[in-house]
Amino acid sequence: MSLEFRPPNLLQRAVKRLASLAPVAWLLARTLRHLDRAVMQISGGRTTATSLLSGPPVIYLTTTGARSGQPRTTPLICGVDGDRLILFATNFGGRKNPAWSYNLRAHPIATVAYQGKSAVYRSREATPEERVRYWRMADQLYVGYTAYRQRAAHREIPMFVLERS
Repeated sequence: MSLEFRPPNLLQRAVKRLASLAPVAWLLARTLRHLDRAVMQISGGRTTATSLLSGPPVIYLTTTGARSGQPRTTPLICGVDGDRLILFATNFGGRKNPAWSYNLRAHPIATVAYQGKSAVYRSREATPEERVRYWRMADQLYVGYTAYRQRAAHREIPMFVLERS
């Protein structure tokens, strides 16, 4: 499965900058997944609100709940490194790690769906060397990651590398 996307246009770059502001990130943390699902349904799985508004590809990550054992699906922006997908557990710069990161730690096998195609991946946490390289990737992908790291400075933000099983 390949994830391809075009560089963001002027409007998408402006939306990315706006989304990195703390009050906007707070609002997006509570609403964006619902907007993404709605746009995904309307578009027949071809796009999401996040992709339309800011440009990067949005995958749907299905993990197994760390405590419940139930499938949990979350829309996420991801980085691409060859055949690997890179996930940044910023949680919009929130105080806690997102639930999906705990799920991946407990159950490293996950399904990734993108534009109507899906594949099974095995996840692992990025090595210290990878973290340095992938944070540079994250900053190029989405300007908000810098602000999220500053707001979440009290915790180490998990970063996951997903490889096809």
